[in-house]
Amino acid sequence: MAGIHITDIEAAINWWRARSPSPDGVAACAEVRALAEVYGLLVYHHQTLCEEATMPARARRAWLDWYASTPDAPCIAICSTSQGDAVCKGCGRSFEEVQRWPEFGPAQKRAVWRRITLEATAWRFNRYAERAREATGADHPDPQSFGGNDTRPPRA
Repeated sequence: MAGIHITDIEAAINWWRARSPSPDGVAACAEVRALAEVYGLLVYHHQTLCEEATMPARARRAWLDWYASTPDAPCIAICSTSQGDAVCKGCGRSFEEVQRWPEFGPAQKRAVWRRITLEATAWRFNRYAERAREATGADHPDPQSFGGNDTRPPRA
């Protein structure tokens, strides 16, 4: 199974904190506490990936709820793999990733999102950033909004 990157866990924590703020400025909601336990263990052990299969059920459920609020596919409707390219110029996914996307689980999809965001060579991050913003409702094409500390726009 695929691993969940620490930045996704952090983004999920921040999404839950915004969604269910602390009533007293101290106590966190159950979802934040569950995710924070996983996050803390990753930091303590100097790891960046949490195996999806070993993630505690409450933390995984909280992460999946956050995941459901993110864009599913990075596609911007300019698919050069259909023209024979090994890597899509529009979204940055490989031909195999484009073809197998519906079979991928959430952690696999997020791993691809992370890779293409860090590479930032696909047109969705430069030439057609405006199209990507329109498709997701994002305010900006900043790569951090697709895998860093920020919460992410709702799924289109």
